[in-house]
Amino acid sequence: MKITPRKINWFMLFKLPLGYLSGMRVKEVSKTKAVVVIRHKWINQNPFKSMFWAAQGMAAEMCTAVLVMKAIEVSNLKVSMLVTHQEASFFKKATGKIIFSCLGDLEINKAIKKSNQTKEGQVVKLTSEGKNEEGVIVSRFIFEWSLRVKA
Repeated sequence: MKITPRKINWFMLFKLPLGYLSGMRVKEVSKTKAVVVIRHKWINQNPFKSMFWAAQGMAAEMCTAVLVMKAIEVSNLKVSMLVTHQEASFFKKATGKIIFSCLGDLEINKAIKKSNQTKEGQVVKLTSEGKNEEGVIVSRFIFEWSLRVKA
């Protein structure tokens, strides 16, 4: 599958329905950057009138995952990918539209190349920051992805 926002959003509808129903949408994908948007609404809220931390985590993870998927697509290799660790920090209530972005093509490409050479899994850390409509960071997630080129 070619990695584009439209195709990933259709993929979510059928394979990740919770993400789709939460309102999470991929807005931008390139070799160097991914952007995912999620809007605070009834289905993803917590009792404190803001977005549930897990909904933010889902959008943050998708942001990093799409970047990894794009790097795999460009490499033309079969690569398995798995989140092995995650950390999160929350700075402000998440209300309105939250925009998650992630940069990091160099680390991903190095990990894929090294895995292809060594035939061992490699770990890459990717950070996804969520900002509200005013540009204020509401949360930051760090995901460790294990990448391994398949034989």
